[in-house]
Amino acid sequence: MVNRGSDVRIGRDISLRAGATRRQFLTWSALVGALGFTPELARTSATAGAQSVITPDYPFRLGVASGDPLPDSVVLWTRLATDPFAPLGGMTPGVVPVQWQIAADEKFGRIAAQGIELATEFDGWSVHVDVRGLEPAREYFYRFLVGPHASPVGRTKTAPALGQPLSTLDFAWASCQKWEDGYFGAYQDLAASNLDVVFFLGDYIYEYAIKNEGARAGEPRTESAARETMVLADYRDRYALYKADENLAAAHASAPFVSTFDDHEVDNNWASQISQDNDDPREFLLRRADAFKAWWENTPVRANLKPVGPDMKVYRRFSFGDLVDFSVLDTRQYRSDQAHGDGEHAQDAETADPARTITGAAQEQWILDGFAAPSRWNFLAHQTVMSDLAQGQGNDRKVGMDPWSGYEASRHRILDGARDRGTKNVASIVGDIHRTIVSELRRDYQDQVSPLQGVEIATTSIASGKDGADIDKTGAAIADGSPHVKYGNARRGYLRSTLTPTEWRSEVRVLDAVSTPGKPVRTAMTVTVPEGRPEIQLG
Repeated sequence: MVNRGSDVRIGRDISLRAGATRRQFLTWSALVGALGFTPELARTSATAGAQSVITPDYPFRLGVASGDPLPDSVVLWTRLATDPFAPLGGMTPGVVPVQWQIAADEKFGRIAAQGIELATEFDGWSVHVDVRGLEPAREYFYRFLVGPHASPVGRTKTAPALGQPLSTLDFAWASCQKWEDGYFGAYQDLAASNLDVVFFLGDYIYEYAIKNEGARAGEPRTESAARETMVLADYRDRYALYKADENLAAAHASAPFVSTFDDHEVDNNWASQISQDNDDPREFLLRRADAFKAWWENTPVRANLKPVGPDMKVYRRFSFGDLVDFSVLDTRQYRSDQAHGDGEHAQDAETADPARTITGAAQEQWILDGFAAPSRWNFLAHQTVMSDLAQGQGNDRKVGMDPWSGYEASRHRILDGARDRGTKNVASIVGDIHRTIVSELRRDYQDQVSPLQGVEIATTSIASGKDGADIDKTGAAIADGSPHVKYGNARRGYLRSTLTPTEWRSEVRVLDAVSTPGKPVRTAMTVTVPEGRPEIQLG
C-alpha cells in the first residue's frame, strides 16, 4: 500500500500475499507496533539521514531494484539476506517489517511516499512495493530500512503521461548472464548511463550445475550451485548467487528494469509443458511452478504477476508518452513444441504449419491489438530473434527451430497484422543468441521480394559464451547465409539506445573479455534507424 508523506501503515494486501490467516495478520500488525514502526519513527528516520553500516546481520546484501514504470507508479524491490550463500540466505524463519521510502532527492529531505511491508519466509523475504500517486516523467530515489540498517539508495524514474510529447527516451537492453562464464562488467557501464529504463529479456540465471572452474573458480557460492536447479530452494539460491554480484546490483539500483524470462530461468529450451528431456509433464509443471515463484520473488514486478502454480502471465505493455510503446512478450509458456525435435533444420511444412505458435492465440491477438496504438514507434521486446539466422544456402540452408524461424506462421501473422493496420516504425529488440545481430525484419526470408517491414537488433550476452570475438565461425556462416543481417559481433556486452521522434540510435557496447574483471567497455558499432523507413545505417 502506498502512503503519502508520513502516513505509515501495513500494506493492505499482505495477508493474501503471504498466505496468512486473519489471526496471523493481526499478530503481525501488533508486531510492527511493538517494534516501534510508527509514523513518528518514519519522520525521524527521514530527517536523520539513515546510514548504511555493514555488520554481520546486514540484511540488504542482494541490493535493491525498481521496475515496471508507469506514469504514476513504480515497483520497489528488495530481498533480505544476511548471508546470500547460506541456507535461507542466513535469515531466521519469521516475519521482518521493512520500511520503505521514496523521495524527490537523494538525501530524502522531500519524501514523496513511505510505508511498511512485511518480508516473510513464504516469499523468500522479498518485498515488492507498488508505489502509487507519483508524478509522471519524474526521477525519484528510494531505500529500505530494517531496524538500524539502511539499504543502498536506488534511483528510479516514472514513465511520461500517456500521450505526453516526449523528445527523447534513453534505454538499454540486456540478456544472458551465465555466472560461471564471466564477470558482469557490462553492468558497470550500464549503471553509469543515466537511463530512463532497462529491459532484461531473459536468461537472468542458468539452471545448470556450476563446476568450480572457469573465470569464477574458487569464488564463494551457494551449496546448491553444484547441482541443477530443480526445486524452489535451489532456484532461490541461484538468484542469490547472481544478485550478490556488485555490478548487477549497481545496474538494478541505477534505473527501473522491465523484465521477462526465457528458458534458463526454468529449463533449457522448454516449451509450454514440455521440458528439454521430455520429463513427465506433471513433474515438469511442479518444477516450472517453483521456477516461476523464484523469478517473481527476485524480480521488480507487481503483485498481479505473482504465479498461480505453474502459470504466470508476464506479457504486458509499457507506453512512454507519445513516443513509443513496448510490448513485452512471453515466447515460452504458450508455444508449441519445437519442430523436428529442436536444433537446426531446413524450413518446411512443419515449420510453416499455421496451427503451430510461439506466442499462443491470446497473446498473439494482444500483440496485434497493440499495433493500433498512436505512438510514433512500436517495439516488441522479447526473448529470441524473429529474423532467420540462416547458415548455408540452397538445399544446405538451415535455421534454428527454437527461435521464430521455427514458427513461421506466427511471424507471418504478426508482421501481416502490423502491415494491415498501417503500423509504422516496427522494431524488435531481443537477446538469447549470445551475439549482437542487426537485421531487417521481413515476412519471408526466402522470398527476395518480401517487403522490408522493420528492424531487429539482438543484444549479445552479458557473460554467457565467455569472452567471444568480434567475428567467429558461426557469425561468418550467418553473414554468408543471411543477406538481411547487416551487422554481427560476438563479444559480450549490451545495447544502449536513444530514441527520438526522428530516429532510433543504438550503441553496441562490448568488452574485449569477461574472463577478467575490470575490462573497459567500448562502442563497437552505432546503428541508426530513421523514423518512417526501416533502413539500417551503420557507422
